[in-house]
Amino acid sequence: MEQPASGAEPAAGAGDAVEALDRPLPEGVRRRVVALVADAFGGLTVTELPAQLRQYARFTPSRRAKFAGNAMAAALESDTLFRQRIGERLRESQPELTAAVEAGAPPAAADPVDVAAAAYVLRPVGWVKLVAAAGEEVQRADAERADEESRRELERLREELAQARTQTRSETERLRGELDAARKEADALQRKLRSALNEVKRGEAAVRRGKAETETVRTEAAARISAAESETRRLRARLGEAEASVEASRRAAREGRSVEDMRLRLLLDTVLDAARGLRRELALPPSSIRPADSVDAVEPGAMSPKDIAARALSDTDPALLDQLLALPQAHLIVDGYNVTKTGYPQLPLEKQRLRLLGGLAVLAAQSGAEMTCVFDGAELAAPVLLAPPRGVRVLFSKPGVTADELIRQLARAEPPGRPVVVVSTDREVADGVAKTGARPVASVLLLKRLSRV
Repeated sequence: MEQPASGAEPAAGAGDAVEALDRPLPEGVRRRVVALVADAFGGLTVTELPAQLRQYARFTPSRRAKFAGNAMAAALESDTLFRQRIGERLRESQPELTAAVEAGAPPAAADPVDVAAAAYVLRPVGWVKLVAAAGEEVQRADAERADEESRRELERLREELAQARTQTRSETERLRGELDAARKEADALQRKLRSALNEVKRGEAAVRRGKAETETVRTEAAARISAAESETRRLRARLGEAEASVEASRRAAREGRSVEDMRLRLLLDTVLDAARGLRRELALPPSSIRPADSVDAVEPGAMSPKDIAARALSDTDPALLDQLLALPQAHLIVDGYNVTKTGYPQLPLEKQRLRLLGGLAVLAAQSGAEMTCVFDGAELAAPVLLAPPRGVRVLFSKPGVTADELIRQLARAEPPGRPVVVVSTDREVADGVAKTGARPVASVLLLKRLSRV
């Protein structure tokens, strides 16, 4: 392959001396030449490359065309040996095209740009004409392409103009319709405005009439207030006189009541002495059975020592409960769960019962009063194992009977006149026992009494 190249050098040199371009390469031909050089670049060794191109030896063809295009074009124009080597690579890659170009008869179907690029690299006789013809063909193709683009652009603009005209007509019609609607709306608003102005005038007249009436009412009210103040002063004077009269009556009543109290106290002492004498006379034994023992209920079973809760003591007592328990033969009936769920609802039911019964035992020991604690046993699956503390009777309601009904039975079982105190916040229970003569108190009162430290 080296022999043809060396044999072609004189002819190429002679062609270079005779033929030369009188104008720059057409841009399309130049790009094709740079692409040919970039493709053939990789088949050369570093020593075969011009010095200014050796730094691009490791680039890909596309990067060579991008970054070394001007340098490759300049080297191809000035370095004959480099151009001949590129021509050899071109002959190897496109033998038919190069042979036809060197023979001066390029194929008619070949791309003029490819023919011009091959002629520029190979430099056969008449290559300047081939390059010039390719440039003219490229310019003609560009002109035809530009003309075609211009026609398409003109058609596009015509279509857009037609669409714009159509849109303008429709928009104009729409705006006319809106204008007509706006005019009609403006007319309606003007009518409403005139009506509103008339209403405002009528309202102003009504306001003026209202102000006049208000002034009249205000004058009358001032006169009535003055008369009421005079009447108030007169009534206050009469009230002072009545209070003085009432105070005098109270003093007279207190003086008379002190005599009646003395007579009543003397009569009560006589009755008590007679009762004590009658007890000695009859030698009545002390009663061990109470009326509450006759009420049918479920009594608790025994409990183990570990189930007994610690008993808290208290330092302060509500005066009302202490006074009620200080009455002779007082009987305290406690709605158990009502008290525990008011005071400590977060505890389990077993611990609620133990805590309440512990406090009641201490209270029974302190007051000496009879005490009965009632719990609802309707939901019990089995008898409760519980040892009642000393001085406290513990009852559970039977199935089908609520604790409230059991409390009412206990209150009804007591004789009339005996002090019976029922502790429950339940209004129905309180009202029911009050009808039997018992005294209901709130659960909070007992909790305060039991919480004394």
